[in-house]
Amino acid sequence: MPLPGSAQRWAAAAGSWGCWLLALLLLLVTGPGGASEITFELPDNAKQCFYEDIAQGTKCTLEFQVITGGHYDVDCRLEDPDGKVLYKEMKKQYDSFTFTASKNGTYKFCFSNEFSTFTHKTVYFDFQVGEDPPLFPSENRVSALTQMESACVSIHEALKSVIDYQTHFRLREAQGRSRAEDLNTRVAY
Repeated sequence: MPLPGSAQRWAAAAGSWGCWLLALLLLLVTGPGGASEITFELPDNAKQCFYEDIAQGTKCTLEFQVITGGHYDVDCRLEDPDGKVLYKEMKKQYDSFTFTASKNGTYKFCFSNEFSTFTHKTVYFDFQVGEDPPLFPSENRVSALTQMESACVSIHEALKSVIDYQTHFRLREAQGRSRAEDLNTRVAY
């Protein structure tokens, strides 16, 4: 049964607003960020390198954590396009390093397990390049953010925080699970 005039228009408007809000929420959750999160296995006596093209003046952050294996430590090294070492740490379980790219080019960061002769490691890293673009660009903007836009910005920040906490707890859970499985194997033996 068709809806009367104004009710039909209201339902159509609500439907289009619902689609708009769904699209906005998807943008808030996924966001167009320049970040890479990878968990990988690093065999014993091996080195794994990753490369990222970065523009000059871009702020970047490298965070890593060893999830399983041995003493939970790896060597980490970050180099600029000319091969100059920006960051170098030996036998670290986890760390975070922030820098601003001094020149355009391909930056290289490597994780090494070359000091280990029989223990492979599982390593997680998050490499963030640049800042997230603003949800509501300020260009061509005459007025302040509306109440709805301000709420969207605060929801977006809260969701980013939730994602960070989820990642942290997933890593802790994986580490705990690995230790429990090792202990179970020893007890069973």
